[in-house]
Amino acid sequence: MNKQSDKKDIKKLLEIMARLRAPSGGCPWDLEQTFATIAPHTIEEAYEVADAIERGALDDLRGELGDLLFQVVFHARMAEEAGAFDFGDVVAGIAEKLERRHPHVFGERRELGVAEQSRLWEEIKRDERERQHANDASAGPREPPPGVLGDVPVGLPGLSRAAKLGKRAATVGFDWPDVAGVRAKLGEEVAELDAALAGTERAAIAAELGDLLFTVANLCRHLGLDAEACVRGANARFERRFAHVERRIRAEGGDWSEHDAPELDRFWREAKAATS
Repeated sequence: MNKQSDKKDIKKLLEIMARLRAPSGGCPWDLEQTFATIAPHTIEEAYEVADAIERGALDDLRGELGDLLFQVVFHARMAEEAGAFDFGDVVAGIAEKLERRHPHVFGERRELGVAEQSRLWEEIKRDERERQHANDASAGPREPPPGVLGDVPVGLPGLSRAAKLGKRAATVGFDWPDVAGVRAKLGEEVAELDAALAGTERAAIAAELGDLLFTVANLCRHLGLDAEACVRGANARFERRFAHVERRIRAEGGDWSEHDAPELDRFWREAKAATS
């Protein structure tokens, strides 16, 4: 495993990327790409990494991590061409950040519990944001400091961003005190959705559904669960159970129209009993 070779050398990957982006003799498709056009591929590769992990497919995970690493190399190469930074700067930046954010490992603050580590992590990140704002202000017109939620990425999936917003607000004490508090809020949101459904205002229904989903995401947060992983799990269970229903339909001739709702529900309950 420790044997060095070009196949396992990051320099080899950087050389390949440079060749792909070479104006003379490079790949036409790679040369046409920009940060904006590559970003959707980056997101897709991250999801494929998560999928391999959830399936416990370590061989697939190795390949998916390589695909994700290539995305990092691709962005770094385009930044280098623009004179902004290169891959080495990316590595140096994350190394410095990890050491700074882990004073209980690399500094003098030792033997911290998990809760204290999490609190310290958020404190350090807040200090970083404030220093960044001060540096930006010194380079131009004075702007008000960003709010508590100011730099939560807008490109995150909706449920992930909802949990992130809730977690960030919690750093200043704006949060439910416990799981019971979030669960009570969930019941409140369901009641408000029912009230909206009694009317015909689609905007009001959409707003209440959004509030309900936001609360669900933060209930997951309080339970230490990832909302996106929970819904992906639900999707996978639905696919498995629906496949069972399809098999039952095919076994009885394949005509869906010949089976009424109660019978389909019976097939579905069979599937729930037979699959996890």
